[in-house]
Amino acid sequence: MPHNRLRMDLQLFSGEKTEKATPKKRSESRNKGQVAKSPEIPSSLILLACIFCLIMLGPFLQRQLLAMFGDAFMHRLNMEVTDQNVLSLFGNYAIQILILLAPIFIVVLVVAFASYYVQIGWLFTFEPLKPKLEKLNPIEGAKNLFGVRSLVEFLKSSLKLITVGLIVYLVLWSKKDRMLELAHLPIQDIFSFVGSLTIQLGIYVAALLFILAIGDFFYQRYEFEKNQRMSKQDIKDEYKNIEGDPLIKAKIKERQRRMALMRMMQEVPKADVVITNPTHFAVALKYDSEKMDAPTVIAKGQDYLALRIREIAKQNEVITMENKPLARALFERTEVGQSVPGDLFQAVAEVLAYVYRLKGRR
Repeated sequence: MPHNRLRMDLQLFSGEKTEKATPKKRSESRNKGQVAKSPEIPSSLILLACIFCLIMLGPFLQRQLLAMFGDAFMHRLNMEVTDQNVLSLFGNYAIQILILLAPIFIVVLVVAFASYYVQIGWLFTFEPLKPKLEKLNPIEGAKNLFGVRSLVEFLKSSLKLITVGLIVYLVLWSKKDRMLELAHLPIQDIFSFVGSLTIQLGIYVAALLFILAIGDFFYQRYEFEKNQRMSKQDIKDEYKNIEGDPLIKAKIKERQRRMALMRMMQEVPKADVVITNPTHFAVALKYDSEKMDAPTVIAKGQDYLALRIREIAKQNEVITMENKPLARALFERTEVGQSVPGDLFQAVAEVLAYVYRLKGRR
Protein backbone atom coordinates (compact mmCIF):
# COMPACT_ATOMS: atom_id res chain seq x y z
CA MET A 1 0.00 0.00 0.00
CA PRO A 2 2.67 2.63 0.79
CA HIS A 3 4.44 1.75 -2.47
CA ASN A 4 1.23 2.20 -4.51
CA ARG A 5 0.47 5.46 -2.75
CA LEU A 6 4.00 6.71 -3.46
CA ARG A 7 3.65 5.79 -7.13
CA MET A 8 0.33 7.63 -7.39
CA ASP A 9 1.87 10.71 -5.77
CA LEU A 10 4.78 10.58 -8.22
CA GLN A 11 2.39 10.33 -11.17
CA LEU A 12 0.41 13.27 -9.86
CA PHE A 13 3.57 15.33 -9.36
CA SER A 14 5.15 14.43 -12.70
CA GLY A 15 1.96 15.00 -14.71
CA GLU A 16 2.18 11.61 -16.41
CA LYS A 17 -0.86 11.04 -18.61
CA THR A 18 -2.11 7.65 -17.45
CA GLU A 19 -5.87 8.19 -17.10
CA LYS A 20 -8.59 7.85 -19.71
CA ALA A 21 -10.11 11.03 -21.04
CA THR A 22 -13.17 12.35 -19.24
CA PRO A 23 -16.48 12.83 -21.08
CA LYS A 24 -15.97 16.60 -20.90
CA LYS A 25 -12.61 16.44 -22.67
CA ARG A 26 -13.99 14.03 -25.27
CA SER A 27 -16.86 16.42 -25.94
CA GLU A 28 -14.50 19.40 -26.31
CA SER A 29 -12.23 17.44 -28.65
CA ARG A 30 -15.20 16.37 -30.74
CA ASN A 31 -16.42 19.96 -31.04
CA LYS A 32 -12.95 20.84 -32.36
CA GLY A 33 -13.16 18.08 -34.96
CA GLN A 34 -10.65 15.85 -33.17
CA VAL A 35 -12.08 12.36 -33.57
CA ALA A 36 -10.78 8.88 -34.35
CA LYS A 37 -11.26 8.38 -38.08
CA SER A 38 -9.40 6.96 -41.04
CA PRO A 39 -9.60 8.80 -44.38
CA GLU A 40 -8.47 5.57 -46.06
CA ILE A 41 -11.88 3.94 -45.54
CA PRO A 42 -13.88 6.50 -47.59
CA SER A 43 -11.28 6.55 -50.37
CA SER A 44 -11.22 2.77 -50.74
CA LEU A 45 -15.01 2.50 -50.60
CA ILE A 46 -15.39 5.31 -53.15
CA LEU A 47 -13.03 3.51 -55.53
CA LEU A 48 -14.96 0.27 -55.07
CA ALA A 49 -18.32 2.03 -55.54
CA CYS A 50 -17.13 3.74 -58.73
CA ILE A 51 -16.01 0.43 -60.20
CA PHE A 52 -19.38 -1.17 -59.49
CA CYS A 53 -21.11 1.88 -60.99
CA LEU A 54 -19.08 1.41 -64.16
CA ILE A 55 -20.02 -2.28 -64.23
CA MET A 56 -23.76 -1.63 -63.79
CA LEU A 57 -23.95 1.51 -65.95
CA GLY A 58 -21.51 0.31 -68.60
CA PRO A 59 -24.04 -0.18 -71.45
CA PHE A 60 -25.74 3.15 -70.68
CA LEU A 61 -22.43 5.04 -70.61
CA GLN A 62 -21.35 3.36 -73.83
CA ARG A 63 -24.53 4.37 -75.65
CA GLN A 64 -24.34 7.94 -74.41
CA LEU A 65 -20.68 8.34 -75.38
CA LEU A 66 -21.24 6.85 -78.84
CA ALA A 67 -24.25 9.08 -79.37
CA MET A 68 -22.33 12.19 -78.29
CA PHE A 69 -19.28 11.50 -80.49
CA GLY A 70 -21.48 10.28 -83.34
CA ASP A 71 -23.43 13.51 -83.24
CA ALA A 72 -20.20 15.52 -83.43
CA PHE A 73 -18.95 13.66 -86.52
CA MET A 74 -22.27 13.23 -88.30
CA HIS A 75 -24.09 16.50 -87.72
CA ARG A 76 -21.63 19.11 -86.49
CA LEU A 77 -18.82 19.04 -89.07
CA ASN A 78 -20.74 21.24 -91.53
CA MET A 79 -22.08 23.52 -88.80
CA GLU A 80 -21.62 27.24 -89.29
CA VAL A 81 -19.17 28.50 -86.66
CA THR A 82 -20.82 31.40 -84.85
CA ASP A 83 -20.86 32.50 -81.23
CA GLN A 84 -24.43 31.34 -80.75
CA ASN A 85 -23.88 27.96 -82.43
CA VAL A 86 -20.69 27.25 -80.44
CA LEU A 87 -22.31 28.17 -77.12
CA SER A 88 -25.33 26.02 -77.94
CA LEU A 89 -23.06 23.11 -78.90
CA PHE A 90 -20.98 23.26 -75.72
CA GLY A 91 -24.07 23.74 -73.58
CA ASN A 92 -25.63 20.63 -75.09
CA TYR A 93 -22.47 18.60 -74.56
CA ALA A 94 -22.13 19.88 -70.97
CA ILE A 95 -25.64 18.67 -70.17
CA GLN A 96 -24.91 15.26 -71.67
CA ILE A 97 -21.65 14.95 -69.69
CA LEU A 98 -23.49 15.89 -66.47
CA ILE A 99 -26.07 13.20 -67.21
CA LEU A 100 -23.23 10.71 -67.67
CA LEU A 101 -21.42 11.66 -64.47
CA ALA A 102 -24.42 12.39 -62.22
CA PRO A 103 -24.95 8.78 -61.04
CA ILE A 104 -21.26 8.44 -60.18
CA PHE A 105 -21.23 11.78 -58.31
CA ILE A 106 -24.32 10.78 -56.31
CA VAL A 107 -22.84 7.40 -55.38
CA VAL A 108 -19.54 9.03 -54.36
CA LEU A 109 -21.31 11.53 -52.08
CA VAL A 110 -23.48 8.86 -50.47
CA VAL A 111 -20.57 6.48 -49.87
CA ALA A 112 -18.33 9.23 -48.49
CA PHE A 113 -21.01 10.50 -46.11
CA ALA A 114 -21.96 6.99 -44.97
CA SER A 115 -18.36 5.91 -44.35
CA TYR A 116 -17.63 8.98 -42.20
CA TYR A 117 -20.97 8.67 -40.40
CA VAL A 118 -20.25 5.06 -39.46
CA GLN A 119 -16.85 6.08 -38.04
CA ILE A 120 -17.69 9.25 -36.11
CA GLY A 121 -21.45 9.80 -36.31
CA TRP A 122 -22.94 13.19 -37.12
CA LEU A 123 -20.33 15.95 -36.77
CA PHE A 124 -20.39 19.35 -38.46
CA THR A 125 -17.78 21.93 -37.41
CA PHE A 126 -15.58 24.57 -39.01
CA GLU A 127 -12.99 24.41 -36.24
CA PRO A 128 -10.38 22.45 -38.28
CA LEU A 129 -10.61 25.10 -41.05
CA LYS A 130 -9.65 27.99 -38.78
CA PRO A 131 -6.12 29.33 -39.40
CA LYS A 132 -3.65 28.52 -36.65
CA LEU A 133 -0.33 30.35 -36.34
CA GLU A 134 1.40 27.40 -34.67
CA LYS A 135 1.15 25.53 -37.96
CA LEU A 136 3.60 28.06 -39.41
CA ASN A 137 6.17 27.36 -36.70
CA PRO A 138 9.19 25.74 -38.44
CA ILE A 139 10.27 23.98 -35.25
CA GLU A 140 6.89 22.30 -34.83
CA GLY A 141 6.91 21.49 -38.53
CA ALA A 142 10.29 19.78 -38.20
CA LYS A 143 9.02 17.78 -35.23
CA ASN A 144 6.00 16.65 -37.21
CA LEU A 145 8.17 15.85 -40.23
CA PHE A 146 10.50 13.56 -38.31
CA GLY A 147 8.05 12.39 -35.66
CA VAL A 148 6.57 8.97 -35.03
CA ARG A 149 3.37 9.83 -36.85
CA SER A 150 5.27 10.76 -40.02
CA LEU A 151 7.17 7.48 -39.83
CA VAL A 152 3.91 5.56 -39.49
CA GLU A 153 2.40 7.40 -42.45
CA PHE A 154 5.52 6.64 -44.53
CA LEU A 155 5.34 2.94 -43.64
CA LYS A 156 1.63 2.89 -44.41
CA SER A 157 2.14 4.50 -47.82
CA SER A 158 5.02 2.14 -48.60
CA LEU A 159 2.88 -0.85 -47.64
CA LYS A 160 0.04 0.30 -49.91
CA LEU A 161 2.43 0.93 -52.79
CA ILE A 162 4.11 -2.48 -52.45
CA THR A 163 0.85 -4.43 -52.10
CA VAL A 164 -0.84 -2.61 -55.00
CA GLY A 165 2.21 -3.15 -57.18
CA LEU A 166 2.29 -6.81 -56.22
CA ILE A 167 -1.39 -7.27 -57.10
CA VAL A 168 -0.96 -5.53 -60.47
CA TYR A 169 2.07 -7.68 -61.24
CA LEU A 170 0.32 -10.94 -60.32
CA VAL A 171 -2.82 -10.11 -62.28
CA LEU A 172 -0.89 -9.02 -65.39
CA TRP A 173 1.39 -12.04 -65.13
CA SER A 174 -1.63 -14.34 -65.03
CA LYS A 175 -2.94 -12.70 -68.23
CA LYS A 176 0.37 -12.70 -70.13
CA ASP A 177 -0.71 -15.38 -72.62
CA ARG A 178 -3.91 -13.53 -73.42
CA MET A 179 -2.01 -10.26 -73.81
CA LEU A 180 0.34 -11.86 -76.37
CA GLU A 181 -2.67 -12.80 -78.50
CA LEU A 182 -4.07 -9.25 -78.62
CA ALA A 183 -2.16 -8.49 -81.83
CA HIS A 184 -4.30 -11.03 -83.67
CA LEU A 185 -7.67 -9.89 -82.26
CA PRO A 186 -10.06 -7.26 -83.62
CA ILE A 187 -10.09 -3.85 -81.95
CA GLN A 188 -13.44 -4.50 -80.26
CA ASP A 189 -12.07 -7.60 -78.49
CA ILE A 190 -8.98 -5.68 -77.43
CA PHE A 191 -11.10 -2.95 -75.83
CA SER A 192 -13.26 -5.58 -74.15
CA PHE A 193 -10.20 -7.33 -72.72
CA VAL A 194 -8.64 -4.08 -71.50
CA GLY A 195 -11.93 -3.04 -69.89
CA SER A 196 -12.42 -6.32 -68.06
CA LEU A 197 -8.77 -6.33 -66.95
CA THR A 198 -9.07 -2.76 -65.65
CA ILE A 199 -12.22 -3.61 -63.69
CA GLN A 200 -10.60 -6.75 -62.24
CA LEU A 201 -7.53 -4.78 -61.15
CA GLY A 202 -9.73 -2.04 -59.69
CA ILE A 203 -11.76 -4.50 -57.59
CA TYR A 204 -8.67 -6.25 -56.25
CA VAL A 205 -6.90 -2.99 -55.44
CA ALA A 206 -9.99 -1.42 -53.82
CA ALA A 207 -10.61 -4.53 -51.71
CA LEU A 208 -6.99 -4.59 -50.56
CA LEU A 209 -7.04 -0.86 -49.74
CA PHE A 210 -10.23 -1.37 -47.74
CA ILE A 211 -8.59 -4.13 -45.67
CA LEU A 212 -5.60 -1.87 -45.01
CA ALA A 213 -8.00 0.98 -44.17
CA ILE A 214 -9.66 -1.16 -41.47
CA GLY A 215 -6.26 -1.68 -39.87
CA ASP A 216 -5.53 2.04 -40.19
CA PHE A 217 -8.83 2.85 -38.46
CA PHE A 218 -7.92 0.75 -35.44
CA TYR A 219 -4.49 2.40 -35.33
CA GLN A 220 -6.05 5.87 -35.56
CA ARG A 221 -8.40 5.02 -32.71
CA TYR A 222 -5.51 3.77 -30.59
CA GLU A 223 -3.50 6.90 -31.35
CA PHE A 224 -6.50 9.11 -30.59
CA GLU A 225 -7.12 7.43 -27.22
CA LYS A 226 -3.43 7.78 -26.40
CA ASN A 227 -3.43 11.49 -27.20
CA GLN A 228 -6.62 12.01 -25.20
CA ARG A 229 -5.18 10.60 -21.99
CA MET A 230 -5.06 12.90 -18.99
CA SER A 231 -2.92 13.16 -15.91
CA LYS A 232 -4.42 12.97 -12.45
CA GLN A 233 -3.75 16.69 -12.07
CA ASP A 234 -5.65 17.41 -15.30
CA ILE A 235 -8.66 15.51 -13.95
CA LYS A 236 -8.47 17.41 -10.65
CA ASP A 237 -8.26 20.74 -12.45
CA GLU A 238 -11.18 19.85 -14.70
CA TYR A 239 -13.28 18.78 -11.73
CA LYS A 240 -12.39 22.03 -9.97
CA ASN A 241 -13.43 24.06 -13.01
CA ILE A 242 -16.73 22.20 -13.29
CA GLU A 243 -17.65 22.11 -9.63
CA GLY A 244 -15.90 25.31 -8.62
CA ASP A 245 -13.26 26.00 -5.99
CA PRO A 246 -13.99 23.93 -2.82
CA LEU A 247 -13.39 26.98 -0.62
CA ILE A 248 -15.85 29.06 -2.61
CA LYS A 249 -18.37 26.21 -2.59
CA ALA A 250 -18.01 25.89 1.19
CA LYS A 251 -18.62 29.63 1.62
CA ILE A 252 -21.68 29.47 -0.64
CA LYS A 253 -23.09 26.53 1.31
CA GLU A 254 -22.42 28.30 4.58
CA ARG A 255 -24.22 31.39 3.34
CA GLN A 256 -27.15 29.31 2.10
CA ARG A 257 -27.33 27.57 5.46
CA ARG A 258 -27.41 30.90 7.29
CA MET A 259 -30.13 32.23 5.02
CA ALA A 260 -32.17 29.06 5.59
CA LEU A 261 -31.73 29.47 9.35
CA MET A 262 -32.84 33.09 9.14
CA ARG A 263 -35.96 32.12 7.20
CA MET A 264 -36.65 29.36 9.71
CA MET A 265 -36.30 31.73 12.64
CA GLN A 266 -38.72 34.17 10.97
CA GLU A 267 -41.35 31.41 10.98
CA VAL A 268 -41.11 30.75 14.73
CA PRO A 269 -43.45 33.66 15.72
CA LYS A 270 -46.14 32.07 13.50
CA ALA A 271 -46.02 28.76 15.39
CA ASP A 272 -48.88 27.45 17.55
CA VAL A 273 -46.56 25.70 19.98
CA VAL A 274 -42.87 24.95 20.55
CA ILE A 275 -42.19 21.48 21.97
CA THR A 276 -38.91 21.22 23.88
CA ASN A 277 -36.66 18.60 25.46
CA PRO A 278 -36.28 21.10 27.37
CA THR A 279 -32.64 22.06 26.75
CA HIS A 280 -31.35 19.96 23.84
CA PHE A 281 -34.21 20.04 21.29
CA ALA A 282 -36.92 22.46 20.23
CA VAL A 283 -39.54 21.90 17.50
CA ALA A 284 -42.02 24.58 16.40
CA LEU A 285 -45.38 23.34 15.08
CA LYS A 286 -48.15 25.09 13.20
CA TYR A 287 -51.57 23.83 12.15
CA ASP A 288 -54.14 25.50 9.90
CA SER A 289 -57.12 23.27 9.23
CA GLU A 290 -58.03 25.19 6.06
CA LYS A 291 -54.59 24.88 4.43
CA MET A 292 -52.93 21.85 6.03
CA ASP A 293 -53.87 18.20 6.24
CA ALA A 294 -51.75 17.72 9.36
CA PRO A 295 -49.63 19.82 11.75
CA THR A 296 -46.38 20.96 10.09
CA VAL A 297 -42.89 21.49 11.46
CA ILE A 298 -41.90 25.09 10.64
CA ALA A 299 -38.66 25.20 12.70
CA LYS A 300 -36.45 22.88 14.68
CA GLY A 301 -33.05 23.06 16.32
CA GLN A 302 -30.61 21.44 18.69
CA ASP A 303 -28.61 22.98 21.54
CA TYR A 304 -27.89 26.62 20.55
CA LEU A 305 -30.60 26.68 17.87
CA ALA A 306 -33.05 25.18 20.32
CA LEU A 307 -32.22 27.99 22.77
CA ARG A 308 -32.75 30.63 20.05
CA ILE A 309 -36.11 29.09 19.07
CA ARG A 310 -37.25 29.20 22.71
CA GLU A 311 -36.11 32.80 23.06
CA ILE A 312 -37.94 33.92 19.91
CA ALA A 313 -41.04 32.00 21.00
CA LYS A 314 -40.94 33.71 24.40
CA GLN A 315 -40.52 37.16 22.83
CA ASN A 316 -43.55 36.57 20.57
CA GLU A 317 -45.70 34.90 23.29
CA VAL A 318 -45.70 31.49 21.60
CA ILE A 319 -46.55 28.75 24.07
CA THR A 320 -43.63 26.42 24.91
CA MET A 321 -44.32 22.93 26.22
CA GLU A 322 -41.87 20.37 27.57
CA ASN A 323 -42.28 16.85 26.20
CA LYS A 324 -38.96 15.01 25.96
CA PRO A 325 -39.92 11.91 23.94
CA LEU A 326 -42.17 13.86 21.54
CA ALA A 327 -39.55 16.59 20.99
CA ARG A 328 -36.83 14.04 20.27
CA ALA A 329 -39.08 12.02 17.93
CA LEU A 330 -40.16 15.08 15.97
CA PHE A 331 -36.56 16.34 15.69
CA GLU A 332 -35.19 13.02 14.45
CA ARG A 333 -38.02 12.00 12.11
CA THR A 334 -39.14 15.21 10.44
CA GLU A 335 -37.61 18.04 8.44
CA VAL A 336 -38.60 21.67 8.27
CA GLY A 337 -41.69 21.99 6.08
CA GLN A 338 -42.80 18.36 6.57
CA SER A 339 -45.99 17.16 8.20
CA VAL A 340 -46.00 15.24 11.45
CA PRO A 341 -45.74 11.43 11.00
CA GLY A 342 -49.00 9.54 11.35
CA ASP A 343 -47.99 7.62 14.47
CA LEU A 344 -47.35 10.94 16.27
CA PHE A 345 -50.73 12.48 15.41
CA GLN A 346 -52.30 11.52 18.72
CA ALA A 347 -49.53 13.02 20.85
CA VAL A 348 -49.36 16.20 18.79
CA ALA A 349 -53.16 16.54 18.78
CA GLU A 350 -53.21 16.38 22.59
CA VAL A 351 -50.55 19.09 22.78
CA LEU A 352 -52.41 21.34 20.32
CA ALA A 353 -55.71 20.77 22.12
CA TYR A 354 -54.09 21.86 25.37
CA VAL A 355 -52.60 24.92 23.66
CA TYR A 356 -55.97 25.86 22.18
CA ARG A 357 -57.59 25.58 25.59
CA LEU A 358 -54.95 27.89 27.02
CA LYS A 359 -55.64 30.39 24.24
CA GLY A 360 -59.40 30.05 24.72
CA ARG A 361 -59.88 28.53 21.22
CA ARG A 362 -62.07 25.58 20.19
